[in-house]
Order: sequence, then C-alpha cells, then structure tokens
Amino acid sequence: MSSVKLFSGSSSRYLAEKIASSYGKPLGNLTIQKFSDGEMSPNFEESVRGADVFLIQSTFPPADNMMELLLLIDAARRASAKHVTVVVPYYGYARQDRKDKPRVAIAAKLMANLLSAAGADRLMTCDLHAGQIQGFFDFPVDHLDGSSILIPYIKTLNLPELIFAAPDVGGVARARRFAKYFNAEMVVCDKHRKRANEVASMQVIGNVEGKDVVLVDDMIDTAGTICKAAEVLKDKGARSVRAVATHPIFSGPAYERLEQSVLEEVVVTDTVPLTKQIEKIKVLTVSELFARAIQAIHDQESISSLFV
Repeated sequence: MSSVKLFSGSSSRYLAEKIASSYGKPLGNLTIQKFSDGEMSPNFEESVRGADVFLIQSTFPPADNMMELLLLIDAARRASAKHVTVVVPYYGYARQDRKDKPRVAIAAKLMANLLSAAGADRLMTCDLHAGQIQGFFDFPVDHLDGSSILIPYIKTLNLPELIFAAPDVGGVARARRFAKYFNAEMVVCDKHRKRANEVASMQVIGNVEGKDVVLVDDMIDTAGTICKAAEVLKDKGARSVRAVATHPIFSGPAYERLEQSVLEEVVVTDTVPLTKQIEKIKVLTVSELFARAIQAIHDQESISSLFV
C-alpha cells in the first residue's frame, strides 16, 4: 500500500499540525517561496512519488489561500503523487452556490472547477454551506459533519429545558438533525434582509418560554443574524440562549457584537483560526475527526462511523 504524506498550506498550519499529531505522523517538509510582488512558488522538500498526498488548507479569504492550494495540487501532480486529496476544513465561496439574482457568478462551482483542473483526486471538507455543492465536483467528496464534535459538547451541558433554534429558514434542516438526536423541540427564526450581512427584521416561529435555547448554524460571519436571533429569543422568554456553529468566520464587527450580545456562549470549531479570543467563545478541535477520516480513506474503509 502506498504511504501517506500530509502537507499543510500557510493558512491552516495551526490545524494541520493537530491533525498530523492525531494521525501519528509528522507533516511533510514544504516551502513556499514568495517573490517580491507576492507571487507564490511551492516546493515539496521530500519525494511524494507514488504516495497518497493529503494537502490541508482551508480556503477562507484572502484568495491567496485558494491560489496556494491550487499550486500545491499542481506541484504534487507533477511530482508523480499517486493520489492527491485536498483537505479543506472550511470551503470558501460556498455561499455563492446558485444564481439568486441576475448576472452573478456561481463561485462555489468555479472553485470546484479550479480544484479539478489543478488535478485533485478527492475533496475532504466539513459542513458545506449547502450539501448539494458536493454535486459540483466530478470526483469523490467526503463531507464530514461538525455535529459529531458539537453534539457531545451539548450533552455535557445537561440543559434541563433544551430546545434548538434555526437562525434562519435555510438552517432548518441542520437544526432539526440536532433536535432529532436529543428528541427535543425546535423553533425557527424567520429573518428578512435588506442587503448582505444586514438583518432588517426577525420573527420567532414557535414557543421558547422558559427554555434553554441552542442556536445551530454552519458558520458565523459578522454575527448579525445570530446576535439578533438571540435577542429576539430572549425577548420571547427564553431562559438561556447559546449558539453552536462549525465555522467561525468572525469578520467585521463580529467579536464586538458577540461580546455585547445576550448569548451565554458561542461554541465553534477550529476550521478557521480566530483573530481574537473573547470569554464567550469556546473552540473545539476537528483534528481527530479529520485524522480518522484520512486513515479510513487511505485504508479504503467507510467513514460512516464518523457521523453521529
């Protein structure tokens, strides 16, 4: 059987080191030279010929992270790697997965085309913004579920009046999975936007009086929606409100909003690095999840056991 070689891009080194540690193998040697104008030139410092190469890199902004990953794929291909699997804990541009208005790009599909054109054989990712994005790829996609990290933590809280909430209509299916696992009720926060990242109004569908509410989302960006939802839920009589999400984008005023919000805590994973640490934020690691998935793929075994 071919050997496994793990390599990390620049943006996800913090997570790649934890994945490699959980897997029990050190990261491979890799250098990325940068020219004066910012142009990147990656170089594998060891042979990858005939190896199963796993390239770990989330594609959050800036776009350099995606470009670096594409160059790494190309370099591995040209160095005669047997298989090249891209491990993308957070798949950027996933929110642009359809034409929701005229004359816009479908960026999620474009990113898939680029990875395919560069020579990737497989994608491993976690909690895509929309599950159907898997269909944009012409090669296998291992779509891991962040709930296998978040649900065990929620269990430890032992909340007496647990109820789940979707912060918007698009998150209903995700919140329902959590509610079904705990045999709990769920409510929906129906929001109306004026423009991107700005919530105009919000209504709660369901009763939260005296309940311990857990808001479930795949990502938190500017935190406008999640903080507004928490505020409305509190106004409707919720005893406590906390949020769980896989991807902590936390851009713009997110940290300030979370600090000033009525949320008890915000539980996220380390698919995206935090730029600031505040008391309300708790970070769980996905390293063990990805390490086990890498092992299963290399051994050509099912990854079903990794799902809750």
